[in-house]
Amino acid sequence: MNIFERELSGEVISPNSEPEFHLLLDVINRAFELTTELNKLDYRSTRVREIMTELFDKEIDESTTLIPPFYTDFGRNTSIGKNVMIQQCCTFFDRGGITIGNNVAIGPKVNLITLNHDYRPDNRDATYCKPIILKDNAWIGINSTILQGVVIGENAIIAAGSVVTKDVPPNTIFGGNPARYIKSIEK
Repeated sequence: MNIFERELSGEVISPNSEPEFHLLLDVINRAFELTTELNKLDYRSTRVREIMTELFDKEIDESTTLIPPFYTDFGRNTSIGKNVMIQQCCTFFDRGGITIGNNVAIGPKVNLITLNHDYRPDNRDATYCKPIILKDNAWIGINSTILQGVVIGENAIIAAGSVVTKDVPPNTIFGGNPARYIKSIEK
């Protein structure tokens, strides 16, 4: 397996002992270049979609809207469905993989963070990743953070300012820090 596959599988990757780490850095640096360009644009510019396609390394559906500024540490490991709204000032650390379903609403200042650092003090610069999945019709409120390994169920709502550390079942509302069950959504 190459370093990209190993990282996606959750292996601990240390920049100090990994001979392929420069390959990750190349993608990270390109993501920073692209987001710098993106963040200078009006969200209505056709160039926004062009940069998103290059950043995420896949076509982005015309029905999806991203309002800059936007930040990512990688880009290539994000998959975005149709009719998705990503408000301004969002940060996606997607080295572990982010999957966003259809009709998902992501409020301003939302953080999707798929990586974490090794807990051992002598290896803190090493990271490991777990994916985040936002299923169809999920709504992530302003200034919320979704941490690695979390699945947000279909139709679920995350209240503003929440920190989500565990999976959220479909058709529920969760909120707080850490996020807890608030109520079910009636269909």
